[in-house]
Formats: sequence, C-alpha cells, structure tokens
Amino acid sequence: MQQFHVDTTRREEFLDITAQVAQALASFPMTEGALLVYSPHTTAGVTINEGADPDVKRDMLAHLRQLVPQSPAFRHAEGNSDAHIKTSFMGPSQLIPVSAGRLALGTWQKIYLCEFDGPRRRTVLVQPLLSPEDDS
Repeated sequence: MQQFHVDTTRREEFLDITAQVAQALASFPMTEGALLVYSPHTTAGVTINEGADPDVKRDMLAHLRQLVPQSPAFRHAEGNSDAHIKTSFMGPSQLIPVSAGRLALGTWQKIYLCEFDGPRRRTVLVQPLLSPEDDS
C-alpha cells in the first residue's frame, strides 16, 4: 500500500489527485488489476468525474451545498454534519481498473479528493488489487 498527503485550502473543494494516484501505481509491479483509492476521513471522500471543464466541479459543489447546507439545526456538536453527509454521498473510495500498467480512466475522467471540512491535511491510501496472472 502507498499513501500520500493532500493539503486542502478551502472548506469545500474538489482536488485533482490523478497524478498522485498514477505515481503510486508506478511503485507497484502491476500491469493488470485495479487500484483502490481510499480516504480514511469522515469529512473527505473520493470521486471520479470530468476534469476538462472546471465548471463541472463548481456545479457539483454548488448543488451539494443546496442539497445539504450548513445548518445550526444539526445536533452534531462539531458543526460539520453537512460535511459528513456530503462525504457519504461521494463515498470514501473508488476502485479504478489498471490495464497495461496504466489507470484505465476515460478521456475526460480525473480522480478527485472531495474536501468538505477544510482546510486540512488529508491522507489518501492507494492499495493494488492484482489480477491472478500478476499475482506472484
């Protein structure tokens, strides 16, 4: 398993971590299989979506804010219940196919760390899942 850290700068943001995941993949002796990309945080998730148009990230964050606004009515004492809910929507992980030693992402796809309670230093774990022919 590999890990890397991401420093977020805003309370809510989507950070492109595709290059860091690809770098982690390069450290594994794997040509076929999958990578599990996991955020071990309850207020930051991982998603895959379009990376060409920054308005997609803006639209997603804006809509999530509308769906789950910050609210003093939440009972959780830390005041970040909206961040927990948004993280549950995004999920803590993504499973990404690997083919010919590369991430098998679509043309426009990028991998994002979804920050909902920043700014913070976040950890991302990358675990290879080898195909049977690569398992030595």
